[in-house]
Amino acid sequence: MDFSFSPAEIEFQREVRQFLKQNLPQHIVEATRNSSSVFVEKEIALEWQRILAEKGWAAPQWSVEHGGTDWTPVQKYLFSKECYKAGAPMLIPLGLLMLAPVIMAFGSDEQKAELLPKILNGDHYWCQGYSEPGAGSDLASLKLKAVADGDDYIVNGTKIWTTHAHLADHIFCLVRTDSDCKPQNGISFLLIDMNTPGITVEPIITMAGQHEVNQVFFDNVRVPQKNRIGEENKGWTYAKYLLEFERGGAFSSDRIEQELLHLRSLMEDARRENPGFDRSGNLARRLARIEIDLKALQITELRILSTVSAGGNPGAESSTLKLFYTPIEQAINELAVQVLGYRAVALDVPANGSGEHADYVSSIVPRYLNNRAASIFGGSLEVQRNIVAKWALGL
Repeated sequence: MDFSFSPAEIEFQREVRQFLKQNLPQHIVEATRNSSSVFVEKEIALEWQRILAEKGWAAPQWSVEHGGTDWTPVQKYLFSKECYKAGAPMLIPLGLLMLAPVIMAFGSDEQKAELLPKILNGDHYWCQGYSEPGAGSDLASLKLKAVADGDDYIVNGTKIWTTHAHLADHIFCLVRTDSDCKPQNGISFLLIDMNTPGITVEPIITMAGQHEVNQVFFDNVRVPQKNRIGEENKGWTYAKYLLEFERGGAFSSDRIEQELLHLRSLMEDARRENPGFDRSGNLARRLARIEIDLKALQITELRILSTVSAGGNPGAESSTLKLFYTPIEQAINELAVQVLGYRAVALDVPANGSGEHADYVSSIVPRYLNNRAASIFGGSLEVQRNIVAKWALGL
């Protein structure tokens, strides 16, 4: 395998770096650094998405015909790497990276023509309706019911843990269209306007005291059948296809490296303020362990990138990425809280002094609390281990 980059790829990296230097606003960098949520604020994400869309770089994973790029896997990797290094936010993936590929693969020509440009430009802001109170990791047991009524469906039931449902104008949902068959065979994939009568969004306040997730109730909501993606009762197939984009294929080491840089700065500030800080060296040893694990993750990502660039398929190995990066991120969060010491008792931690990292300090505890859920969302770690056991180890 070849971990080196060609002269053309290095030149592309320089072009991206220069673009970011000239076009990434400082207030977006600061908002990203200080965010403690899964996603940055809606307006921050959309502002950055529109800047990238004007350049033609908002959706590198899309095909050129739909507004994407013709970049190679290495160029996509370098673009992501430079964005994280510059402090750019991750674009909200629900529409761009999750729904859009499903529309491209299984949607009608009319759906592609109408929806893809609006997703690309940020005119539509989507949320995901998958989990229900009794259907999380066992998603096939979902009960949100859609009954055909003429050219429409009548939808009743609820979805839960719906990120940014209070901000979204549309939701893509898995709905039950047949109850008299194997559970996976009676599910359809439906697109719903959040302004439709009968939809109620109730906030769920997290341990961090933030309103990020919600429960969405559907009470006799009328949805045109033309809003269904693909065939009726084939939604399970489309959902599995979407989850490939949610769980796999994303390189996270460069994003985590930026979090590690902030942690190092936090520890340096603590040493300056208190000469006796970490006298035992225990925190320094934990930091070294994180750095070693992160280096292993970076090498794994480069190995997968090398395979893909050579025309190969990364296979189940890419499913191990979440098993690597989630514990590393959580370890960074835990260590940051311990560095804060007694100040971590408060959710809104006052920063000592007015240095560059002052605002970041106030996001540490909420970030720690929010990231506990990373072991579950996007496919729990237990599910990921089962995937690796089955497809990589043949167990």
